[in-house]
Amino acid sequence: MNMIAAQEIKRRGVAALDTLLDQGPVRIVKNNRPRYVVMREAEFELMMNDLAEARLAASEADFKAGRIRKGTAADLMAELRKGG
Repeated sequence: MNMIAAQEIKRRGVAALDTLLDQGPVRIVKNNRPRYVVMREAEFELMMNDLAEARLAASEADFKAGRIRKGTAADLMAELRKGG
């Protein structure tokens, strides 16, 4: 992952990121510590879609393994009040 100092962005503006973003996400370093990651919109959408698919796969695995119980919101609240 490429890195750029926040000071460089302050000096050159957002244009400083353009060429780096062509190579992938960019980590912005402030006070010698990684603080932010910037990526193109298409990469962000892909990452979010992958995350949603992973969550769905985990939920399906939980269901198949029997780790899911059916109930109502009232049942859940009663269980939480009892302490689990």
